[in-house]
Amino acid sequence: MLSGVVAGAVFTSPAVGSILAAIRAVTQAGAVGTLLIVKNYTGDRLNFGLALERARAEGADVQMVVVGDDCAFTTQKKAGRRGLCGTVLVHKVAGALAEAGASLDEIVKRVSAVTKAMGIHGEAGVRRMKVMPADEAVETMLAHMTDPANASHLPLSRGAAVVLVVNNLGGLSCLELGIVAGAAVRGLERRGVRIARALVGSFMTALEMAGVSLTLMLADEELLGLIDAETTAMAWPNLVAGPAVSQRPEVPAPNEGPEPQPAQQAPSAGPGTKRVQLVLERVCSTLLGLQDKLNELDRAAGDGDCGHTHARAARAIQEWVRARPPPAAPAQLLSALADLLLEKMGGSSGVLYGLFLTAAARPLHNRSDLPTWADAMDAGIEAMRRYGGAAPGDRTMLDSLCAAAQALHALRSPGAELLTVLASAVQSAEEAAEATRHMEAGAGRASYISSAQLLQPDPGAVAAAAVLRAVLEGLRG
Repeated sequence: MLSGVVAGAVFTSPAVGSILAAIRAVTQAGAVGTLLIVKNYTGDRLNFGLALERARAEGADVQMVVVGDDCAFTTQKKAGRRGLCGTVLVHKVAGALAEAGASLDEIVKRVSAVTKAMGIHGEAGVRRMKVMPADEAVETMLAHMTDPANASHLPLSRGAAVVLVVNNLGGLSCLELGIVAGAAVRGLERRGVRIARALVGSFMTALEMAGVSLTLMLADEELLGLIDAETTAMAWPNLVAGPAVSQRPEVPAPNEGPEPQPAQQAPSAGPGTKRVQLVLERVCSTLLGLQDKLNELDRAAGDGDCGHTHARAARAIQEWVRARPPPAAPAQLLSALADLLLEKMGGSSGVLYGLFLTAAARPLHNRSDLPTWADAMDAGIEAMRRYGGAAPGDRTMLDSLCAAAQALHALRSPGAELLTVLASAVQSAEEAAEATRHMEAGAGRASYISSAQLLQPDPGAVAAAAVLRAVLEGLRG
């Protein structure tokens, strides 16, 4: 099914370095291409997206499929449907296609079609109800999953063939799981649906959660052949004669550090480096001074740690600058800062800044004139939007950055003066950050909070505007 799996800490997306190490491991083992199968959560999309970009930059052929099979939402959400237990069926189909010799493009095309034929229910807080018999609870789930009024429903017609997965979220007994499975089979048969395959067990758990999820996938004969294909994945519910464990070669754990780079000349401590140090020092002192304010803003919409996260980044940059002069070359500087924040900052903010800086560095490899800095800003924002899923107006740091980017387009005009244009960009960013207090969150953790409770500006937008202000003051200094 899978050639590699990357695990994060409990309830946390895997680190970019871990994902990149897994891609390198299968690439070095001879894979002609790598498909990343990612569940639709913001952190997963960001981390896997950045790892994909970095792996492609190293020459690997990598593609990504995002699975969103949750049909709990009655109305479509900006963040989209979450990836749940149906992802395991995608693993099975993709693995079977790969074993059959399909190309990476063929697998992506087929798997993308599969994800449109699935649905799951059982995680989102759709309704709170008193305890009821299993038959009634399962009927409530099936009715919700197939209700045309539900924007994320799975359309089922009489005579349709499905693969049913009854998934133990971790804490149910075999007896309880069997009762639910029986109720699901009866409920589908009453609707005239043919259950081509029924898989019952623990496929995607959430620690020891005492819960169950149902997954339905519309299936044709070709898809059933892929589901039935032999696999040596030991937890898949079939009996396959695979090689003994003792006969399988032991593969050492891959290194999660950065790819070794050729030896480079030590950075000089010339005027450019001095200016970089001054700017970085101003950014760090600004973020450390804002720690309590950002935490307070974040308590209304998140977990109250936005200030801690940015202060952690500031301290990491301070230690880095003290250890050795930062590179003065713009592309090297932004790439080095991206690596540092990915390793030290943590949270989605660290990945977002890492994405921004990694993408912004690319236009600056060969040129660093003023128009190219405007291009770099646009490239960084485009990467954040592509993998983060947010857009201007969603009450995120993108509101500040996009406003600043629009003002920075003036750098492309002949005779543009850097500090004048940057001052205008900072003012635009600060006004955009303040305007987020009147927005309804469309992405990120705040999107799960009622807009009536969001009375303060977004902490990420405030932090981004403050960083831009610090850059301006550092350059003036």
